[in-house]
Amino acid sequence: MMDRGTAWRMSRRGVTLVVAAGVLAACGTGASSTTNAPSAGHSPSELSAWQAPATFSSPPSSGQIVEPLSANPSDLAEHGYVEQEYFASGTAYAFTGTSTPSDGKWTFAVTTSAPYATRILVRRPSDPAKFDGNVVVEWMNVSAGESAPDWDYLNPGLMDAGAAYVGVSAQALGVNGGPPLLGDSTSKSSPGLRGLQPTRYAGLHHPGDRYSLDIYGQIGRALRVPSPSVLGGLRPTHVVAVGESQSAFYLTTYADAIQPIDHAYQGIFIHSRGGGAVPLDDQNVTSAISGAPVRIRTDLQVPVFMLETQTDLIQLRYAGARQPDSAHVRTWEVAGTSHADAYELGPAASLLGCTTAVNDGPQHEVAQAAAVAFLRWVGKDSAPSSPTPFSLTRTRPVQLKLDAHGNVLGGVRTPSVDVPISTLSGAAPTNSSPICGLFGSSVPFSSQALVALYGSKSRYLSAYASDLDRAIAAGYILPADRAALLDQAGQVTISS
Repeated sequence: MMDRGTAWRMSRRGVTLVVAAGVLAACGTGASSTTNAPSAGHSPSELSAWQAPATFSSPPSSGQIVEPLSANPSDLAEHGYVEQEYFASGTAYAFTGTSTPSDGKWTFAVTTSAPYATRILVRRPSDPAKFDGNVVVEWMNVSAGESAPDWDYLNPGLMDAGAAYVGVSAQALGVNGGPPLLGDSTSKSSPGLRGLQPTRYAGLHHPGDRYSLDIYGQIGRALRVPSPSVLGGLRPTHVVAVGESQSAFYLTTYADAIQPIDHAYQGIFIHSRGGGAVPLDDQNVTSAISGAPVRIRTDLQVPVFMLETQTDLIQLRYAGARQPDSAHVRTWEVAGTSHADAYELGPAASLLGCTTAVNDGPQHEVAQAAAVAFLRWVGKDSAPSSPTPFSLTRTRPVQLKLDAHGNVLGGVRTPSVDVPISTLSGAAPTNSSPICGLFGSSVPFSSQALVALYGSKSRYLSAYASDLDRAIAAGYILPADRAALLDQAGQVTISS
């Protein structure tokens, strides 16, 4: 018989990254709506108190590691990787700030402090010679229990490159449990680590999401010492931040408000953010969606890479926060993608009652290539390319410009949209639920349409291979994915 934790995890499998405007509630701690306090600035005496690194320790030997929810579990051993879990502890600080300025140049004051103890998951090459020097630190997502969507989306590219990975239980829900943003009548509360494995995680305590920004920064600082204890002797050259969906809203706030002062990370990868940012005062993700658009400040001295889907631009209101590429900011808007998709959801879409085929566009492949380009940029290589943004037919309300097949114009181009066999949309299908509306749709072309477009399968495959090689040369798809994508294209049936 399944225990409570196993049953809960299975019921939420795959729905790990969704932030639906219509169903959002206060994140993790049950925070109330935003009340912005006047800016008090930040004095050197205030700042010195919260710039200490976290302390790492080993967890008890009892119990088992609670893995993040995933529909795409990785075979670490196959890639020469090992996983270890550690606890991170210290005294975390909360902040109060002004209303979020559109240029991202916030000011803030340090307020209360509280002790914390959370966990990190370390996945690293077992052979130190394969380590590329990069440590990728993911702010794990808690929209439906704790998950690591960027580990899923960015691999096996990260492992092939030799990067180390650290997943951080940055938010209170992941540790203490509580009502997730996405709940239902059968699963009203996440057990959290403490509820799933009480004997192993009894010593953990998260004081609330107001402290999450500092907890995440403290862990980043602790990983930047020459040889952090948790990396098994590996010596990092760069420590970078990554986060997707709800976590991306937090990283937007982190990049604009905290990173310029604490300098914990040497690059920030923001995946599927919306237009706003989480307020410093109450850490309410609802406010991030409904609030005014916020850009990434342009005076940061570290690279910031934003990866956006069609859904993010329209439904999560990223369009209002668009900004030109600059010396330290790059944005890729990926054509044919949705906020969550068939790759990330696995079989969960049908379990959630979605009645139309969800988007099966190229987000996974492009995300891997984006991560590799980002890490090269952090390492002082050339900046990633600046693809043309999505084309719009109007800005109020925002509407994407589509081609004759219903696929968006502009953005990162791949064979999925340039040699199409379906219409790939990030928009909510008609009469879809708020949750399923974030999964977009895939509408296959009819047999007649395929024949009219390509004439024969051989012509389709020739066009597909040519465009795939173009996308690889542009850096939008990794060469390692070429064979698998060609094999997928070979499954297409075109009968003249």
